[in-house]
Amino acid sequence: MRIWLNGALLDDEAAVSPLDHGLTTGDGVFETIKIENGRPFAVRRHLDRLVRSAVGLGLPTPDVAAIESGIDAVVAADPGIPFGRLRITYTGGVSPLSSDRGTSGPTVLVATQEITRPSPVSAIVTVPWVRNERSAVAGLKTTSYAENVRALASAKERGGSEAIFANTVGNLCEGTGSNIFCVYDGELVTPTLESGALAGVTRALVLEWFGGVERDVPLQQLFAAEEIFLTSTTRDVQAIRRVDDRELHAPGTITAQVAKIFAERSAEHPNP
Repeated sequence: MRIWLNGALLDDEAAVSPLDHGLTTGDGVFETIKIENGRPFAVRRHLDRLVRSAVGLGLPTPDVAAIESGIDAVVAADPGIPFGRLRITYTGGVSPLSSDRGTSGPTVLVATQEITRPSPVSAIVTVPWVRNERSAVAGLKTTSYAENVRALASAKERGGSEAIFANTVGNLCEGTGSNIFCVYDGELVTPTLESGALAGVTRALVLEWFGGVERDVPLQQLFAAEEIFLTSTTRDVQAIRRVDDRELHAPGTITAQVAKIFAERSAEHPNP
């Protein structure tokens, strides 16, 4: 693993301060970028969202040019990754042991890691906790991930690879690290961003490259879907064969079409 921390290229012994606000309060934002055969995918879109999340959290606007230099540095230092993730973490920096921010400026970290490619077909589990679509951090990709860690662990205990949340009014929202699509009467549907779902990069590309409808979906309608798939940075398009105790044929016809188009277009356009 190679790590770029505040402008310096280091190894996996790189360290941030124990007083960093990202550690003490979860005051930070991040992006995960897919690496395919040594090449990061959709960097521009991920950096655009990093800026939106940072500004939305009240952090200073990230220096995108500096972060791009960090991305180039870690990719060049570890060029042989066949499949992996590149993570950018941007926090409030060294701060008091409270909710107040300090004045040292943000911490910026870029790291790469080879990972196993996710299965093209998987299972999901609904969880009893909800996304708050009116939260101060709704729609922001923050480092405050304890809720997701807890929900994902619960899903895995029940044989799923992802947990699915509703929001406070009972509409389908998202997974812990994924967006969800359903097929009803041959129509591809995904929850609106107003549901509290994150504006996923892969989600947006599926809508642009294939099409689909954004609308509110009551959680119970999830169990009437003809097809279901998840999208995320490392999943791309992942067919769902089971939701809770309900089995589905996977991949379905539309899911297979979406996966094919996404694979073709992403190979043609590495930074769409």
